[in-house]
Amino acid sequence: MTASKKSLHDFTLQGIDGKPMPLAQFKGKVVLLVNTASECGYTGQYEGLEQLWLANKDKGLVVVGVPSNDFGGQEPGTAGEIASFCKRNYGVTFPLADKLVVKGEGAHPLYKWAGEMAGEACRPKWNFHKYLFGRDGKFIDWFSTQAKPMGPKIGEAVKKALAAY
Repeated sequence: MTASKKSLHDFTLQGIDGKPMPLAQFKGKVVLLVNTASECGYTGQYEGLEQLWLANKDKGLVVVGVPSNDFGGQEPGTAGEIASFCKRNYGVTFPLADKLVVKGEGAHPLYKWAGEMAGEACRPKWNFHKYLFGRDGKFIDWFSTQAKPMGPKIGEAVKKALAAY
């Protein structure tokens, strides 16, 4: 299957609980995929991601956090430690994957595909890089680390994606 014919729904991650997380379960939902880290200067974005999720989950948004140790070794913990940290410090209730590689040749196939869809310059360069997918699983947009989850850029894109169907 060519990259352009694939969708988010063709991929499966491992959940933070160790169980498969087929992204096909999110068919009909808008998905914001975010590579995260617990020891990063941007870790506070977990709070905004949780707010975005709570404000929009009933409208069809799913935020999926993807812990990654790719940037500065800022996610050294185990799955259990990461899950506990996110819940305890930020009250995270949105789905979390287990730790993944999100850059380079060893990147998870989902991140390789998303990078192809977004373009070389739009691949993750640091923690809290965000990809937005429509209800059909097709790539819509990407947002840099600095884009705040509750900021106008992401807020408008999510609102538009939710209204598109």
